[in-house]
Amino acid sequence: MAQIIESIPNISEGRNQEVIEACVDQIRTTPGCSLLNYSSDPNHNRTVITYIGDAKGVEEASVKLAKKAVERIDLTKHHGEHPRMGCVDVMPFVPVKDATNEDCIRLSEIVGERIANEADLPVFLYELSASQPNRKNLAAIRKGQFEGMAEKVQQEEWEPDFGGRRIHPTGGVVAVGARPPLVAYNLNLNTSDVTIASKIAKIIREKDGGLKCVKAMGFMLEDRNIAQVSINMTDFRVTPLYRVTELVKAEAARYGVQVTGTEIIGLCPMKALIDSAEYYLQIENFDFDQQVLENHIL
Repeated sequence: MAQIIESIPNISEGRNQEVIEACVDQIRTTPGCSLLNYSSDPNHNRTVITYIGDAKGVEEASVKLAKKAVERIDLTKHHGEHPRMGCVDVMPFVPVKDATNEDCIRLSEIVGERIANEADLPVFLYELSASQPNRKNLAAIRKGQFEGMAEKVQQEEWEPDFGGRRIHPTGGVVAVGARPPLVAYNLNLNTSDVTIASKIAKIIREKDGGLKCVKAMGFMLEDRNIAQVSINMTDFRVTPLYRVTELVKAEAARYGVQVTGTEIIGLCPMKALIDSAEYYLQIENFDFDQQVLENHIL
């Protein structure tokens, strides 16, 4: 496999294992594509799937996934903590090896048009693929969620890029686009007061004056009765994991609350973790390229 492109779609199902496996099977059975990981969260009612392949393999797997998700997921009956607008809510493409941002942009356009035609699921292009400046930010596209999307797409500035000014009645719409590597990073708090998590999220996220390349929301994990600060770190090279961790800890302390644990959803670039190890271990004159064994092996 010379060219490697990664895709990390999120589907709006995190509880029904039969439906999840049926969707993941679309990746398993596609030539030229390799399933790396999938992770489900019943509180968010969402599953993150990670796979890699060449452009053709990823294209086929992505379209098959969208068709199966439309068939098996009904958003009129879906409830979860995480905002969502589609059965496949978002489908990003990331260049890994012998691929460029431009390759992934073109792939997103091909996949987007095919999903609209073959899965009957209208598509917004987002991030690097955005056709308009207001569509670059996924949160702006998703605002209103599934319940408000039928009305939203009637506005001139919010007609989907593919599929017409409509939504699928049970599948909604999907955002497809090229983007840099993202780390989905959550911090759990020893409190059941979700307003504290929401206040911390507002402090740390870029759009409210916080850290660059950080998107954050507060959630309640009902099964554990704890609040969570859920973060999308859109570029860990700009804001590393340790920096956002320490800021969340400091803000939590204002309310007499502690961070009891963290989690990474899906896959994470090795360097994001090594940077945090270097920081917390206070390693002097550390050289990532020369002192990490796996770099020499790989």
